[in-house]
Amino acid sequence: MAQLVKLQDYVSRYQVDLKRYPTQFVRLKKQQWDRTKEEWERGSFTSEWIEKEDEVVVEYKKKSLLSILFPKSKKEIVEGLDWENKELTEEIPISEESTTLLFEPKLVYKPQTKEELKRMYLDQLFHFQLKWASSTLREKSYVDPKYMRDTLLRDFTLKLPDNYFVFYYPILKLKKAPIELDIILILPTEVVCIVVLEGKNSDAFIGSGERFWLKKSGEDEKKILNPTINLNRMESILGQIFQQQDIELPIKKVILSRNGYIDYPGNSFNTEFIDTRKFPEWFLSLKSSHSPMKHMQFKAAQAILDLVQTTSYSRSSWDIGNEETNE
Repeated sequence: MAQLVKLQDYVSRYQVDLKRYPTQFVRLKKQQWDRTKEEWERGSFTSEWIEKEDEVVVEYKKKSLLSILFPKSKKEIVEGLDWENKELTEEIPISEESTTLLFEPKLVYKPQTKEELKRMYLDQLFHFQLKWASSTLREKSYVDPKYMRDTLLRDFTLKLPDNYFVFYYPILKLKKAPIELDIILILPTEVVCIVVLEGKNSDAFIGSGERFWLKKSGEDEKKILNPTINLNRMESILGQIFQQQDIELPIKKVILSRNGYIDYPGNSFNTEFIDTRKFPEWFLSLKSSHSPMKHMQFKAAQAILDLVQTTSYSRSSWDIGNEETNE
């Protein structure tokens, strides 16, 4: 599951500590899946189990609110945690941010197969990812509901490897001016910039070197802005950022249409055109990387995070307590 590092101009956990959250997310995801699968295999998903989980949540909610109103020392906090995630508390120093790490999957129905269980688990994990990409302990951003239904965002986060960082339409502040980029995937060994062409099924996009392309939908035709303009702008901006920070990662460019056709006569330097015919093979190759997260990858992601624009509001202690129990 790729990590959603930045979504639009929403405040993100990864802005707090990029070095800590990626590894914690991977560990948390695995621990909770192992726990959920074990409970399912033992047939422990019963009404009694659900009631027990609810009791734990209520008890934790009380502790969370009290800990906010009456802060304890770090040692007392560690001793007071009665969760299976002992590895987290042992490896990572406890801070106010770490109290929001808990992800408790809920049984909304009884899965009949392991694949069904996994789909239910990942669906809840996706919503948890959105929370991480739109809140910290002290701040929160309003999330557009469209992202809950965004199938491309789901595909990138749910199906790509854990070692990928996703920047989904981030807004950077350059020379005091906000600039919205498209999609950036930061892999351990390269960066992929993506501009998406979406429309009705079987729409055709006729490309050229001119300022506008032609979109054909049945008998209808419409001019659209040449997507290579945004793509080249992204490459240029990232190239300048990487040069200033001594970041050595190749930048690839992709124009993507999952459900349409792209007709581009001629060649475009360093740009792949991925339409409905090529998408399955391209996405499969994108998923196949097994390289671990690398220092240069973190450095590139941090350089972009240092320039992002963030729109958020401060949360009250009561809001924080509720958020912790929901996560």
